[in-house]
Amino acid sequence: MSYYTPNDPNASFGMAAQARIEAGLRQHMQRVYGYMAGGLILTGLVAYAAAFSGFYQAIEGTPLLWIVMLAPLGFVLVLSFRIERISVGAAVLLFWIYAAVMGLSLGGIFLVFTGSSIARVFFITAATYGVTSLYGFTTGADLSRFGSFLFMGLIGIVIASLVNIFTRSDAVQFVISIAGVILFVGLTAYDTQRIKAMYLESDTEESAGKKAVMGALALYLDFVNLFMLLLQLFGQRRQN
Repeated sequence: MSYYTPNDPNASFGMAAQARIEAGLRQHMQRVYGYMAGGLILTGLVAYAAAFSGFYQAIEGTPLLWIVMLAPLGFVLVLSFRIERISVGAAVLLFWIYAAVMGLSLGGIFLVFTGSSIARVFFITAATYGVTSLYGFTTGADLSRFGSFLFMGLIGIVIASLVNIFTRSDAVQFVISIAGVILFVGLTAYDTQRIKAMYLESDTEESAGKKAVMGALALYLDFVNLFMLLLQLFGQRRQN
């Protein structure tokens, strides 16, 4: 049986390596959260500007409205399926463009809900998201076993939401919102742990940069969807 001592060179080397890995991981996660936070700020600014500039009135009833609504999906697909073929710089640029286009598509919330309720729900979302993401980063539990369940739940929410566009049932929307909040709380913890697990000290700058962008995209989507679902539950609508 061997024992570590303060002067054991192997122990010192192991501790130094572990410290280096942890420092690299912290830097990587800060980069991910930095991109995500920047994307949310850009989305909010563009959404506010679009809502009060007459943009929606100008495109109402035109094909451009559908292009604005569906464009974010196109950027997500490009980033998801072509990330390996483009440079880090191009991936970052696409992420910023995507965040701006998402702002255009979400600007209508300022015309539907009061500013005070939007702010209140945003802070509720930020607090919920922060606690959940912190749990995903620090927990020792393996959340990957919930991946299939969360993915199937996401598909179910998408299908139910599409159907409810035509049925316009308030009761169904309420159920979708409750289930969606639970789903995206779970996805936030799951994605945070997944992003943490994907970090490799041996990654090249190119590979690490792409991982940071894709990690930021996943966390950004979790936040935006959680915010929109909570807004449906707790947002106060404007009186016409």
